[in-house]
Amino acid sequence: MTKRPPSTDRSLGRGRRLELIDRGGWEFVTRLTGSEVVGIVAWTAEDELLLVEQDRPAVNARTIELPAGLVGDEPELAGIDTIERAAARELLEETGCRACSFRLLWRGAASSGLTDEMVTLMVAEGVERVAAGGGVGTEEIVVHAVSRSRLLDWLAEAQRRGAVIDIKVGLALLVPSSADDRR
Repeated sequence: MTKRPPSTDRSLGRGRRLELIDRGGWEFVTRLTGSEVVGIVAWTAEDELLLVEQDRPAVNARTIELPAGLVGDEPELAGIDTIERAAARELLEETGCRACSFRLLWRGAASSGLTDEMVTLMVAEGVERVAAGGGVGTEEIVVHAVSRSRLLDWLAEAQRRGAVIDIKVGLALLVPSSADDRR
């Protein structure tokens, strides 16, 4: 692998949460708050995948996504938040579910041509509903629990309704069902 020579970043613009950077002629976005994103693959005991639906202005549509959020985005969490704590917090806030534990599924770039943001996908194990969910503040999240056997058809129907399906949802199918674990 060839190492790039050091470069000088130049800010092209800055908002409350994002900054547009020029690095050697390449423009990309970086977050000013939060160290990375955690996404949660949460299959219930009934082999249903927990998905969230919400408005996303960037794509001008409702989206279907895995529960997710930023690690360390709140001032009191900066520098002390962990992937696991953020996963537990976001799963509870968005879906009203708690998990007994989390394990790593995958980590990688969100969109390496557009942003330096990294996404870690965690698998929630021992998922149980303990609250209503729906997000915090103005999020207005709709929670869906979709059976593994219907997932692809359900997602296709959501697309026909005009929803945008987040690309990470497909990675949930890499997680075996609990019935597979008993074999």
